[in-house]
Amino acid sequence: MTNEWKKRTALVHGGTARSGWGEVSEAIFLTQGFVYDSAEAAEARFIQTGPDEFIYARYGNPTVSMFEKRIAMLEGAEDAFATASGMAAVSGALTSMLKAGDHVVAARALFGSCLYVLSEVLTRYGVEVTFVDGTDLGQWEAAIRPDTTAVFFETIANPTLEVVDLEAVARLAHAHGATVVVDNVFATPVFSRAIEQGADVVVYSATKHIDGQGRALGGVILGTKEFIRGTVEPYMKHTGGSMSPFTAWVMLKGLETIDLRVRAQVAGATALTEALQGHPKLRRVIYPGHPSHPQHELTSRLMGKGGTVVALDLGGQAEAFRFINALEIVLISNNLGDTKSIITHPATTTHQRLPDDQKAALGITPGLVRLSVGIEDEEDLIADIRQALDAV
Repeated sequence: MTNEWKKRTALVHGGTARSGWGEVSEAIFLTQGFVYDSAEAAEARFIQTGPDEFIYARYGNPTVSMFEKRIAMLEGAEDAFATASGMAAVSGALTSMLKAGDHVVAARALFGSCLYVLSEVLTRYGVEVTFVDGTDLGQWEAAIRPDTTAVFFETIANPTLEVVDLEAVARLAHAHGATVVVDNVFATPVFSRAIEQGADVVVYSATKHIDGQGRALGGVILGTKEFIRGTVEPYMKHTGGSMSPFTAWVMLKGLETIDLRVRAQVAGATALTEALQGHPKLRRVIYPGHPSHPQHELTSRLMGKGGTVVALDLGGQAEAFRFINALEIVLISNNLGDTKSIITHPATTTHQRLPDDQKAALGITPGLVRLSVGIEDEEDLIADIRQALDAV
């Protein structure tokens, strides 16, 4: 029956395991260790851990397991491993599968910390990394080699909102036996069809839409049971990047409402984009879900919707700062995917450390701002944006 549940039902009930008390809300098992009935039982568990058996919280925990099962059910993955943060998921997924001499092809338009892991950390240990324009299939085809181990990209790039053709890149990668790893945060688990479309491994910062309420850091790696338990779990449990039980409980609560929240956020982003078309103070309004976006058709095919983030280009940093400082409802912060609308200036915050020429190549201009749309009333949000634009 579980496999027949529709998405919202699975998000409320999926993976739930109740104790003998029969609690309605999932229990938080705040324990670092577990007790065995005998020395023989302890020995047996260390040889082979059975279903719903646990050894140590760094290896697994009942609350964390519930979150992993529920998010895997939502994503359509065989299994999942929950991590301490989104970057623990990115670095764990890549580092656990790569070794010196391996070759990775990655899109150049990435979150700053992802770029650091690829260009600074992995290369330090002998992994060769080639960066390409993620929107150019010709560059992917030229860069992927017979010895390429993996490809990595954000399905919708942060913060410029470029969209990578997941299906086409996956075909190119799989033709050479390479593993397709995607950071799917901007696509959201609600609209994701990444595994169906060719992704082998999907990573999320659960801090974003999964929690979606500014409470906790978390991440998750999803893939086949063989990859998660055979490759990811040994690496993560020995290096210590696992999720805490309390965080897992927060994420379980977030999953119960993620479908409702994200759909409301997408509706707000769509309405805001439409309202700002042709505004004289804006050089560009960038939203993959709007027909004005150069990859709107691709976005519709891959995800159906354009996500919860809109990018605005006001021309220069001074104009962007005046706009940001005049906002009354929208908060200035560097998070996204929250119920509260949040704005940031990537060139001076999330991507500040990139050289100017690299920012220019990625389209991170001095006037670009990233607006994560929350669940506020659409009319109030549009009015706030308009009055702030009047101040520019």
